[in-house]
Amino acid sequence: MTATAPRFGAVSLVRLLLVTTVLLGTVLTVLSGTASAHAALTGSTPEDGAVVATAPQDITLTFSEQIAMGDDSIRVLDPDNRRADTAKIRDLGTGSTVKYGVALKAGLPDGTYTVAWRAVSADSHPVSGAFTFSIGAPSQTTAAVPDQKASGGLVGTLYDIARYLAYTGFVLLVGGTAFILACWQRGASVRSLQRLVVNGWLTLTAATLAMLLLRTPYTGSGALADAFDLGGLQDVLTTKTGAALVSRLLLLGAAALFIAVLFGTYARGDRPEEDTGEDAEQGDEKNAEQDRTEKNDLTFGLAMGGTVVAAGIAATWALSEHASTGIQPGIAMPMDILHLLAVATWLGGLAALLIALHKAPFMESGAIRRFSRIAFISVVVLAVTGLYQSWRQVGSWSALGGTSYGRLLLVKVGLVAVLVVIAWFSRRWTGRLSEDTGTGTAADTDADAETGSKAEAEAEAEAEAGTKAEAAAETGTGSGPETPAATTVVGDAERATQLTRQKAAMASARQKRLRDADPERTGLRRSVLAEAGVAVVLLAVTTVLTSTEPGRTAEQEAGRTGSATAAAPEKTGPTTVTLPFDTGGENGQGTVRLTLDPARSGANVMNIYLDDAEGKVMDVPEVKIAFTLTAEKIGPLPIVPVRAAAGKWTADPVLLPMPGDWKLQVTVRTSDIDQTTVDKNVKIG
Repeated sequence: MTATAPRFGAVSLVRLLLVTTVLLGTVLTVLSGTASAHAALTGSTPEDGAVVATAPQDITLTFSEQIAMGDDSIRVLDPDNRRADTAKIRDLGTGSTVKYGVALKAGLPDGTYTVAWRAVSADSHPVSGAFTFSIGAPSQTTAAVPDQKASGGLVGTLYDIARYLAYTGFVLLVGGTAFILACWQRGASVRSLQRLVVNGWLTLTAATLAMLLLRTPYTGSGALADAFDLGGLQDVLTTKTGAALVSRLLLLGAAALFIAVLFGTYARGDRPEEDTGEDAEQGDEKNAEQDRTEKNDLTFGLAMGGTVVAAGIAATWALSEHASTGIQPGIAMPMDILHLLAVATWLGGLAALLIALHKAPFMESGAIRRFSRIAFISVVVLAVTGLYQSWRQVGSWSALGGTSYGRLLLVKVGLVAVLVVIAWFSRRWTGRLSEDTGTGTAADTDADAETGSKAEAEAEAEAEAGTKAEAAAETGTGSGPETPAATTVVGDAERATQLTRQKAAMASARQKRLRDADPERTGLRRSVLAEAGVAVVLLAVTTVLTSTEPGRTAEQEAGRTGSATAAAPEKTGPTTVTLPFDTGGENGQGTVRLTLDPARSGANVMNIYLDDAEGKVMDVPEVKIAFTLTAEKIGPLPIVPVRAAAGKWTADPVLLPMPGDWKLQVTVRTSDIDQTTVDKNVKIG
């Protein structure tokens, strides 16, 4: 029974590639704004927004995981933007607690201080942040904190592109090689597959070199010119990430030798030889068996060596990124290596299959069936390792939907599901191919392949003979006239070469007609191309996922800052508060009317009016104000208003560090011994 499939032409190919490009751009645009921190600041002393009576001796920061810091990683700036610290970082961590501190200078004046920090987390990603605290009372500050986040800007974009290309190169290199050795050994002599593997090696090598050069500005100043700073490069080489990148380059050197053997000695063993030797005429089975044994031994050696090199390259990611830190690193790193190898075997093999179906003039159905089985095993390994990684990085159901990492992980799972569905259709096309194996289609294809390969070899031999004949003819003539013998040799060589090339072209055209006329192979090419398109987007999402803060640390950081900031309503105008009071003394009853403008975090203007029990202006000797944000343990922040007139007090500025539900306390003193404090909650936007 003949199966029908939609015609797969150039227009369909262009449309699918355009859709893939749009999806890729959408993913990168939407997800590029996600947080790129992996080590979260879980605590500090003093806390963010705190007001302390006296200057502390030092500032301490506590993180969720190990980080690397230099002497200038923590900067404390006074209200006039001058350094208030000694620039000497101390490691105060004990056990599993990661804590760093920096001493403050002596004799610091009152006011608001800014703490800015920058470090590199254990999974190789730069992190940074800033917060404020006040000594005595809040004040205006001119401290300047860099607007650009760690790993941002042009350098961050280039580094992310290099990371994506590194994953792509690894997938093509490992997957293409695995496809040749495990599924279609004759593919080692196919030029299009050779180019795929070599381009994968070149892409991974170039991306690794780019990441090594960009590492200094990526974790430091952010200036692209620092990529050529030799001193910075030396510092990078002493870090865990630098060592991993250098190890990857060394392993790629070994991979280059592996590729040379694969596409040299191994590929030549698959080329048919001319049937002119004595052994061929006598049917020497002993030599043929010896050749098969040597070929199997070489295949086994290449498979084992390639697996070791591929696992080593995958380990350079596992030993320097997410898997190397956090909980259960001893289990997470082997799982990460298996995950990367499974992804490369599946997606890289998919790319190799796509190229073989479109470019190779021949391909056995058995090779497609073997890849289908290997792809199924890869998906199973991918699911098991991915499930473990998801639990380890997300940690809770709330983080799955409430953090950038969790939402991005859901996108990746959805893409994998789509890819599996398309792969199911590919397996159906593969099953139909296997049904036709007994009809002679595969045998005819192999015969045509052998004929075409032999014709090409003969053409090359004849062309070489023609070249030698021409050289001999030129040598024989010297400067004199041409001899008839030389002319005859050159003419016969040219005609033989042209005839052989025509035969090879006819054989290749026949193979192409047979290939294009096969509806099963047409349907398989169509479904495999769809798989490849989804795989491109999947790799992009995976790249962004590796630079996104894991759900566990995101929730830890949210627990430190709380939800008051996000939940507090914004205010669009001044707030007026009216509070009755009674100090208990003579003429001690009255009302406080307090206005706060604009009633938002930052600087505000406060006016206080006092009326007696009859509604007339009431003059008192002292009024004091305090603000407390109980949810964040900030305050009380004392405010000392200035008497502007009888019954009127003002304070400008009143600095409130963050929005939330603040407790306002007003203390009124009507005599030397009579005073009272009244309070009310005020919403600050």
